[in-house]
Amino acid sequence: MALNKVEICGVNTSKLPVLTNEEKEDLIRRIKKGDMEARELYIKGNLRLVLSVIKRFSASNENADDLFQIGCIGLMKAIDNFNVDMDVKFSTYAVPMIIGEIRRYLRDNNSIRVSRSLRDTAYKALYTREAYMKKYLKEPTINEIAEEIGISKEDIVFAMDAIQSPLSLYDPVYSEGGDTLYVMDQISDKKNREENWVESLALQEAMRRLSDRERRIIDMRFFEGKTQMEVADEIHISQAQVSRLEKSALKSMRNFLR
Repeated sequence: MALNKVEICGVNTSKLPVLTNEEKEDLIRRIKKGDMEARELYIKGNLRLVLSVIKRFSASNENADDLFQIGCIGLMKAIDNFNVDMDVKFSTYAVPMIIGEIRRYLRDNNSIRVSRSLRDTAYKALYTREAYMKKYLKEPTINEIAEEIGISKEDIVFAMDAIQSPLSLYDPVYSEGGDTLYVMDQISDKKNREENWVESLALQEAMRRLSDRERRIIDMRFFEGKTQMEVADEIHISQAQVSRLEKSALKSMRNFLR
């Protein structure tokens, strides 16, 4: 998905307006009084917010123009439903709505086709969950959602699972200290062990040159097939530290084996 192009859907993104806080407050007041011109100005003043959100979906391979249009729909819904009496910034309120609109679009246009009845069940569950959280300020259980909409919890779980978008092993989970942790770092690999190439690459000799902590991390990660989180729990450091030590150790081993 090309997000670095200047023009999206006929909009020159390099010339998008930036509203001041005073302008935002004035426009919102006018919008609530039915001023459509103010609404149009407010939409244009928040298109940069849509651009920042669609960057999160760069791994989806969807057309940037399509995602931008869908994101704008979410933006307009946020503007129309925003309550000025809530002690919250508009961007804080709008971002989840824009993300939700894009996710619904991606689910409905997923190459893995999901039946209408499954999608309907999943959306009922999502709507019920959101309503429950607004009312009780806590996450509902599957049983509570099932009781509310009159559908078995097994059917709800099945429907929710069906609309989930597939993940890439290279999708980022989070970043800390400049190190990005990916989905593949969360997955145990019990089959692809390294014993098959230990002798040919003199791996054991390379490992002897590591510090005790680095050697232990490499052993748990590649010989025992543990995830970075499992390693972190066992040696009592953060997952980000495990990632840094693992990369450092592998680099040292590669240099030795050259």
